[in-house]
Amino acid sequence: MDIGLVKEIKRHEYRVGLTPECVREYISHSHKVFVEKGAGEGAGFEDSEYEKEGAIILEDKEEIFAKSDMIVKVKEPLKEEYGLFREGQILFTYLHLAANKELAEALMQKGVKAVAYETITNDKGHLPCLAPMSEIAGRLSIQEGAKYLEKPFGGRGVLLGGVPGVKRGNVVIIGGGMVGLNACKMAVGLGANVTILDIDAERLAYLDDIFSSKITTLYSNKTNILNSIKEADLVVGAVLIPGAAAPKLIKKDDLSLMKKASVIVDVAIDQGGCFETSKPTYHDEPTYVVDGVVHYCVANMPGAVSLTSTLALTSNTLRYGLKIADLGLEKALKEDKNLLNGLNIYNGKCTNEAVAKSLGLPYEPFV
Repeated sequence: MDIGLVKEIKRHEYRVGLTPECVREYISHSHKVFVEKGAGEGAGFEDSEYEKEGAIILEDKEEIFAKSDMIVKVKEPLKEEYGLFREGQILFTYLHLAANKELAEALMQKGVKAVAYETITNDKGHLPCLAPMSEIAGRLSIQEGAKYLEKPFGGRGVLLGGVPGVKRGNVVIIGGGMVGLNACKMAVGLGANVTILDIDAERLAYLDDIFSSKITTLYSNKTNILNSIKEADLVVGAVLIPGAAAPKLIKKDDLSLMKKASVIVDVAIDQGGCFETSKPTYHDEPTYVVDGVVHYCVANMPGAVSLTSTLALTSNTLRYGLKIADLGLEKALKEDKNLLNGLNIYNGKCTNEAVAKSLGLPYEPFV
């Protein structure tokens, strides 16, 4: 199979879909790899490193699309890339279609076979290709939130860990999954007072156990959420419903309960965000203020730590990409039910039930 690796064009996206080591693996399986010139520079990989492993470097993105059976990316295609796809071409990347009907319809119209990292599962029902970015985004949510609590960045001027004789900052994390767990690790490590909310009592018990009662765990309902955000200096939205749009757990009117110049970080923004006032931002202008509350809603948070993110991502996605290339997509899907869960669009149809429901599209499973 001919594999195409293209440079990401989303603002301040520095990750890349394949490392030189990944190229070596594809080549060793008798596949051909075309790499767009400069594709890996943002993550610290030079063209010469790809060439050394057998890749063919091309300057023209259009030529790569024209020659490749499968396009490997990190982020969803942008409008200027829609026209480059052709019928039957495989797209392997993060898609987050539940918040992007325009992209879903464009891929359907083009007849693209789109496999989304974020809905691939494993035998335990976990999301192995989403997990590493969730871990990074969760940790970054506290790092970035702490920064934007600083007065020069518009925050309250609170040090999350406090100092002797001064109260520690209060962190509220809504969602106890992979993002919430990693946000909790960072917040506890900084010495903050941490409250985490989730709808799963077993998950709350697990979190309480591993953090040795250093945190407060609460069942996630409207009353507990509102009571928690009243005292919060930093609120992290860490809610995920695989393939579906995130629920709006904090409404605009609720912001009036929060402290002025407190900060919210919406890690769920890729799936539409879990705060009613959330809208996607970029690393060069990451925040905005609504009713006195600082909002950080960068839709590609892990792109800020591109080397770490690329290595973590590709270590998980490579085996699935190789299976598609080795067997062909259709055979790979029939042999691997977990990879099948990653199929979102196939020959003009929406094949993921949660995505279809979120977008109001007909659901037609792959057969």
